[in-house]
Amino acid sequence: MAKRQLVLEDGTVFIGEGFGSERVTTGEIVFNTGMTGYQEVITDPSYYGQIVMMTYPLVGNYGINRDDFETVTPFIHGFIVKEVCDTPSNFRNEESLDHFLKAHDIPGIQGIDTRKLTKIIQKHGTMKAIIADLEPVAEELAEKVRNIVLPTDQVEKTSTIKPYVVPGRGQRIVMVDLGAKHGILRELTKRNCHITVVPHDYSAEAILRLKPDGIMLTNGPGNPKDVLVAIEMIKQVLGKNPIFGIGLGHQLLALACGADTEKMKFGHRGASHPVKDIKNSKSYLTSQNHSYVVREASLETTDLELTQISLNDNTVEGISHKLYPAFSVQYQPEASPGPEDTNYLFDEFLNMIKKNQVKNEEEAYA
Repeated sequence: MAKRQLVLEDGTVFIGEGFGSERVTTGEIVFNTGMTGYQEVITDPSYYGQIVMMTYPLVGNYGINRDDFETVTPFIHGFIVKEVCDTPSNFRNEESLDHFLKAHDIPGIQGIDTRKLTKIIQKHGTMKAIIADLEPVAEELAEKVRNIVLPTDQVEKTSTIKPYVVPGRGQRIVMVDLGAKHGILRELTKRNCHITVVPHDYSAEAILRLKPDGIMLTNGPGNPKDVLVAIEMIKQVLGKNPIFGIGLGHQLLALACGADTEKMKFGHRGASHPVKDIKNSKSYLTSQNHSYVVREASLETTDLELTQISLNDNTVEGISHKLYPAFSVQYQPEASPGPEDTNYLFDEFLNMIKKNQVKNEEEAYA
């Protein structure tokens, strides 16, 4: 494997070996602490435009299989590991990680000190980076990286272009695709829901015309304040249908209700983040991937209430509306990868829908 370099915007240089695509790539560098689940991480649309580093030292040991994809097309810009396994061994393995990244033109670099890189990001925060050959001077690359303007259209790039239907005989759910993972569809279809997936910029009028029993706001990449069209849509459907938001959908629900969001120093990314439910005093292990968070103080002037917090840093992990049937969580209850402790939230969503239907029927006959 050819030698390549990873250069951070602060001028820090790491020399390693390239794998995957040989092209030059730039992006925001982030780290994921999961021990497994690299295939789901690579294919999670929420990582759009980012260079992802896995902190676990050996990656690729069980290869790539047909079942663990979270989207058809991976959107990451680069992949960093301590060591990539060239000889994966697993009964589901169909190709190596290196072969998969080559097929999707995603550059990777291995053999660098990932512990040192993690500490740099924890100390200085998320920063821009570049993976390139050894020929360019590192100082020139660092200057180039500093001048890069990060994209603001991540949701547009990862959302579906046209609506489509996943048939079912149960509750009719409109799923607003903000960069959705397949795991959300799996959980809804498991519960026999009839799902209509619509683009991120679908209007409130068009959504309500579909006569949904409930509305799902999915995960997705980027700054929630860049998705103004979705915020306006949520304002118009709030109170007319039960709403369940996940990840970016959670942040957008908060913004639509008058709360605020902010970017974290280096975010939450991994498969075992502890979260506490304030109402039932229970704690859960969750899968997380987010750079932005809802500001707890901003909830005070809204009709939202805090329902769950992170046990690592006390940041907001869950909210619910005091007047309308709407709630959301920052983490990924569909897991993929990670613990499935919070799958029950999909059942709570469907129970909320049933209660709302009963209420509407009682009001109609009153």
